[in-house]
Amino acid sequence: MRPRTTIPLLIVLATGLITVLVWKGRQPMSAPPAPPTVETPSTPEPKLSDLAQPPNWSQLDAWQATVTRGEFIEMMNSVFTVSPVWRNWFIVNEDQVEVKTSNPDVPYILRFAAEGEETVGPRYWRSASSLPPTSSELPLKDLKIAIDPGHIGGRWAKIEERWFQVGEGSPVREGSMTLEVAKLLKPKLEVLGAKVTLIRTENEPVTSYRPESLMDEARESNPDSPQKLAERLFYRTAEIRSRADKVNKELKPDLVLCLHFNAEGWGDPLLPRLVPKNHLHLILNGAYTDGEVGLEDQRFEILGKIVERIHPEEAALAGSVAAAFVEKTQLPPYLYEPNSRRAVNVDNNPYLWARNLLANRLYRCPVVFLEPYVMNSIEDHARIQAGDYEGTKEIEGKARPSIFREYADSVAAGLENYYQTRRAHE
Repeated sequence: MRPRTTIPLLIVLATGLITVLVWKGRQPMSAPPAPPTVETPSTPEPKLSDLAQPPNWSQLDAWQATVTRGEFIEMMNSVFTVSPVWRNWFIVNEDQVEVKTSNPDVPYILRFAAEGEETVGPRYWRSASSLPPTSSELPLKDLKIAIDPGHIGGRWAKIEERWFQVGEGSPVREGSMTLEVAKLLKPKLEVLGAKVTLIRTENEPVTSYRPESLMDEARESNPDSPQKLAERLFYRTAEIRSRADKVNKELKPDLVLCLHFNAEGWGDPLLPRLVPKNHLHLILNGAYTDGEVGLEDQRFEILGKIVERIHPEEAALAGSVAAAFVEKTQLPPYLYEPNSRRAVNVDNNPYLWARNLLANRLYRCPVVFLEPYVMNSIEDHARIQAGDYEGTKEIEGKARPSIFREYADSVAAGLENYYQTRRAHE
């Protein structure tokens, strides 16, 4: 699981005391004294997430009167939030919602569509139903897919805290493994007709930031121990924001595949231990905590997800990929604790969970965010140590394919099934 760090902004407004001295003499003054200068109160700075820019609310104007009041409330209650506290920030009226911004006197107003008159506004991505017809042999024809191999890997894996080694075995680096899966998956999707781009092609950051360039921001929040925070701002925040810029401004895909591997905790990071557990789940955007809804940029992202109707397509895609994964691997679902305040189950599917992660929040299109396998499980660790290979090998008493190829095959099968059934045929 990937906790997020939020740096709150403390805003102190100081007012100056203006003292006017009047000389009381018998002679009249040659001119009346100038009135004291009164400064116009400045607009408070917005409360934002780490390294976020203040949102430009006018960018959402293109979706005025496209979503009904019922749609909006349903999405907020069932997917995007974990408590009714969201209504403190989104004031719902009969014909519009007023969203609080950094200026308390100027909320952003989104007008609702009348019931039965909802429409699809502009967006750079295309749903399966809006793609042109294709043949059954090429169900992904012209589909634009961006593959996001999670984390960075390589020499950065230790800083990312996505590295461990058991005994004399080979080190496990999640970012290196996700890139290996991405390179196997890309040609499989291209054979099905897709146009595929890898967001990164090597174990190096996309962002130009480095931990040392983020020390000022880290000292502001944690002056006693800034180094660790600077590292986290680098790999958890600046890196994902740079990938989001590449996705939203350059690639503009119909779909992003975020590839990850899961792990179980083991306490002391220097003493990793293997466990018998294994599981799978996929993460959709949602389940914003009360504190996250209180951040202006995240309110902006929630509204954008709703007006672009990203969730329905995202949930359907994730469901198809999960089904294909289970068919090939028989992995059981990972289950969050009941009444969890950080995850919301989606469609009563035990494999689908909504969580507010930076990548699935910032990418402005459907995101299939995968968390299969357990890197420190007894079986999966043995499969990882075996590396990539064709065919099968006997691992822990079973003939098993390469874990990397099994991963790629499962994702490809899920997408093929989805677009085969949802897309019109020639």
